[in-house]
Formats: sequence, C-alpha cells, structure tokens
Amino acid sequence: MPVRIERLCPEPAIVFRSPCPQKLYAYSPSLCRLPDGTLLASLDLGVAKSSGALTQGVPGRILRSDDGGEHWSEIWRFPFIHARLFSAGRVVYLLGHMDGACGDIAIIRSDDMGRHWSAPALLTAGQHWHQASSNVLHANGCVYLAMERAVYDDCSGWNVSTLAPVLMRARAQDDLTQSCNWTFASEIAFRDLVDANTTRYIGIPFYRTEARRSVAVCRSPVVRKCAPIGWLEAQVVQFHDPDHIWCDSAGHTFHLWMRAHTGCTGYAAVLKVVENPDGSMTTLPETVPSGRPLIWLPCPGGQMKFHIEYDPVSALYWLLSTQATDSMRRPERMSPRAFGLPDNERQRLVLHFSRNCVDWCFAGLVDAAVGENASCHYGYMLIDRDDLLIVSRSGDGEAFNAHNGNLITFHRVRNFRSLIY
Repeated sequence: MPVRIERLCPEPAIVFRSPCPQKLYAYSPSLCRLPDGTLLASLDLGVAKSSGALTQGVPGRILRSDDGGEHWSEIWRFPFIHARLFSAGRVVYLLGHMDGACGDIAIIRSDDMGRHWSAPALLTAGQHWHQASSNVLHANGCVYLAMERAVYDDCSGWNVSTLAPVLMRARAQDDLTQSCNWTFASEIAFRDLVDANTTRYIGIPFYRTEARRSVAVCRSPVVRKCAPIGWLEAQVVQFHDPDHIWCDSAGHTFHLWMRAHTGCTGYAAVLKVVENPDGSMTTLPETVPSGRPLIWLPCPGGQMKFHIEYDPVSALYWLLSTQATDSMRRPERMSPRAFGLPDNERQRLVLHFSRNCVDWCFAGLVDAAVGENASCHYGYMLIDRDDLLIVSRSGDGEAFNAHNGNLITFHRVRNFRSLIY
C-alpha cells in the first residue's frame, strides 16, 4: 500500500509576521534554549527601496517564548545582521556582522538570560564579513563558529567566489565581546583554491560562468543570471567516531561544511581546520585516501543554506536543508515570478540523518510551503532533550517572493530520534 510522506510539523507557530509583506522582509532566524527552558529567537529585517533594491538597515529583533515556542514576544533590538544566538556558561551572546560597506563582526551579550543586552562590540576593524545564522560548536572548553570574509572586492554581483570561511574560537569562560579573546583560523578564498575552468566530470559549474561577474543564463521572459561559483554559510563539524577516515582522536581537527553555489543541487563544499600546538588554526583542503584533494561532497540540499547538528545520544549528525524538486528545468521555461535559477527552490524544509556527514538518510519533511512566492527554508535547529526545535525563514501567499518572505516560523519535531531506521 502506498505510504504518503506527511509533514512533521504541519502547524508551526508564528515567531514574527511582517506588518507589510511587500516591503518588510524577515531573514536569518536563530534559536537558543536557556537553562530554565526559556527560548530566545533572533531575526533580521530587510526593507525594499523605492528603486526595487533591497537594504537591511532595520534593527533586528530578539524574541522570547516562555511556553515552549507557542507564543513569542519581542524583548530587544540590535543594529546588525545575519546574527546567531548562543550561550557560553550563563552568558548569552548574539553575533553577526554590521550591514553596509564595512561589515565588521559585531557581538552583544546578556548576563540576565536575555532580558537586557550590552551595546554592540566590534571584533574586527574595516573588514567585510558575511555569514548566515549557522551552527555553534562547543568543544575543548571553547566555542567554535564560522564566519566568512570577502577577501577581494573586484567581483560584480554576488561575491561568493571571493569569500574565505574562517573558523573562530574563544574560551567559553572568557568575555566574548573582547576581540583579544578570539582566535581566527587562516583564510582560503574560494577562487584561490578552485579554478572553475578545470573541474571535470561532475558538471560543475552547471551554467557558463566568468571569474568576476555574473553571466546571463537567459533573458526571456526575465533575465536570470549565474554568479561565479563559490561557497558560503559554513557549518562547523567534528568527527567523534574513531572508525571515520577523518576522525582526529585528539579533538583538534574541525571541518567546515558549506553551501556550494555551483548551479547544481545536492553538493556541499568542504574544508578542514587544524589546531596547531601554538594555538593557531590552519585551514586547508581535505584529502581522500588516494591522496586527492576533496572540495565537493554529496549533501541533500547543499545548494541552499543548511544546518548540521550533532546528537551525542544517537551519535548521528542531523541535517536540516532545502529540497529541490526540478533543478533541470530550462530557465527560460520558469515562471517570471519564480526566484533565481532552477536550483533555487525554497519551498520544502527536510530532515536527514547520517553517521558520517556523507551518507544521508531521509528522516522526514519538516514543512512545505505552497506557491511560487511561498517559502520554508534557511532553517536553524537545536536539540531539546527528545525534541528537535526549528526556526525557519518562511513565507505564505502574501510574501513578496520566495526569497523575501514575510514570516519566521517555529517548528517542534517531537521524539525526533524515533525517525531513525
């Protein structure tokens, strides 16, 4: 008898709803659970200019829920973007980067469980940083997270080929608003490592691209462009299984699993970072047993921002990502209102699990939006005992398009380990 895949969270709670869906858009949700069970969520807001362009320029929001995510109330506003919440000891932090031409890394802290927050402190000076609300890893008494710096400024259009993912480390007991307490890994910009003209046999890049500018893939019924290939929105991964080829039993090797912008679906980009005896961190390509360097790995939804969380109870990695259903559509056959190229679908948020971050098993459909302007994507998740808590950048029928949504939604996957098979 046929089995229909049912949504794991068919009735999400609303964290935020735009009062003006055609002009004010919601982005970059993150989530943090406090020791007493209180939930905090953060989000960005963007506003459309009269020219049709988009600018952030609107304070982000921190919201609080005292009933497990059913209801939310705003408690604070902050002046930066792409932020993520995390705790270190009894201190809660929010880290992102400033908007505009500078884009320095900014951070605020709360010492009273999110009720009040410090003024923003900058961890860098005069640099251009980017990131999404990606995961935070706690290991070795430290906090590890990834940001990405734009190494070059000569790329017109989307600049993911110029980005260098950077692993950042700080001791959890230190004041993380002080730049001196952070160590930054060495940098590798995508285009300094990967030559798009020399990749073979895996169809990357999928569309013709140029090194420093976007190229039109089609011009009718609307112009659709492909930016130079690159990586972004890194997740931090550490392998604990001694049987894993890349496991470091000393605990000083980390991996960056990144969204791969290639025009293809189902691939992630990978780098590794090694902690050295002197405390510095070196970023370099991973290799396989043959000795060949490795950049691309299969990853369901790797073409869009995804989130990876390790569960020590099941010893499995959980992947929250966006499912593509029709990436082989001819771009000129797409609806004029559809966003981006065919690999840019944003309607289905799905869950997978893996013992090694390479071989993924489908666990379920978290939720699905209906309509080309609707969306359910850019999810952020955390483990709350037996449940998986998720916030999603979402949109309904009132949204401007699938990229510029009007909602942030909260989803609870109850007894998520029961999905293992």
